[in-house]
Amino acid sequence: MRPDAPGAGDGAANGRAAALERLLSDVRTRRREFAARRRLARDIVELMKRAGVFRMLVARRFGGDEAAPSDFYRLVERIATADGASGWVASFGHGAIYLAALPVATLEEIYAHGPDIILAGGIFPPKPAVPTEGGFMVDGRWSWGSGSTAANLIGVGITVAGGSEASLPRLAVIPKEKVSIVENWNVNGLQGTGSHDIVVRNTVVPEAWTFLRGAPSSLDGPLFRFPTLALAAQALAAVGLGTARAALDEVKAMAAGRASITGAPPMAERAYVQADLAKAEAMLRSARAFFYEATDSAYDALVRGEPLGSDLHTLLRLSATHAARTGSDVARIAYTIAGTAGIFTDQPLAQAVQDSMVVTQHAFLAEGTWQSAGRALLGFPAGPAFP
Repeated sequence: MRPDAPGAGDGAANGRAAALERLLSDVRTRRREFAARRRLARDIVELMKRAGVFRMLVARRFGGDEAAPSDFYRLVERIATADGASGWVASFGHGAIYLAALPVATLEEIYAHGPDIILAGGIFPPKPAVPTEGGFMVDGRWSWGSGSTAANLIGVGITVAGGSEASLPRLAVIPKEKVSIVENWNVNGLQGTGSHDIVVRNTVVPEAWTFLRGAPSSLDGPLFRFPTLALAAQALAAVGLGTARAALDEVKAMAAGRASITGAPPMAERAYVQADLAKAEAMLRSARAFFYEATDSAYDALVRGEPLGSDLHTLLRLSATHAARTGSDVARIAYTIAGTAGIFTDQPLAQAVQDSMVVTQHAFLAEGTWQSAGRALLGFPAGPAFP
């Protein structure tokens, strides 16, 4: 936290640090519980708030930290190292940047009681919304509502007949109590994220509570000039870095104490284990270096008041895709090294591998983003959501 951020006194900082340490300990020991329940426990979400997760990217004027993006990513990465699903929910602290596209008066209302606000939701496919007195009538069902069970606000994708948002989806922001959540999340990785379906029935949402995803912020400052979609993609990719670190740490611990039942050399003494572990470590550290170099280069330029060039903007997205893909590859190498010990469902390594593979499936990080990055670097249009 920056020294001039609200609540940055020694007492507040110590309290946040203590909450973070307890959070890391609790999610590490309870991750199987979250996977079985398909959501994080309420006390874990409260610990995240006490640790300052969801205020890091909130403007100082609303009581937030207005931290540099890389500081937020490192926190997400650290939580994901303890539990991928918890890191994924923590990454939705980037929702503060989405919300910053709302009018300032709306933001004042949202943060009237403090900065620890969680935005979750589903966007695609956007549902038609009918203009009506007081705003838009919203009705529909959306999937992929990651973190919805923990959220204060739910954003859903809408289209408005005659609207100007041909290329960018519009989100309607709705208080959680006006939304129904259908708990149908049944997957093999990131199980505890609570990414259930969201149902809204005939709810009027004021226009001032809607925004175009990726639209310019209503707030000033370098953080709010950082590309919104790139920041969201990177926040998710940080989860992949964390799960990869968890996988490597787990297989190193296994190798140090595991003898072979077949009479082969102990795991740590096998040449292929030593070589593959070294390669995986180098892969992960290289991907992290690119990821944080791109982030800090872009943010430093914005701090200096410089506009981001298209190449640097593209590198933000490319570094996110590369981090997620490398994280998955590294976790898979760790799984292969572990042999049969890694196949059991209660083995942390198995969970880290599954979580890391789901990260790469997100639309912001999926295979198509490689081509989009290449097109952008060659000067071709890459699409409205990239970079």
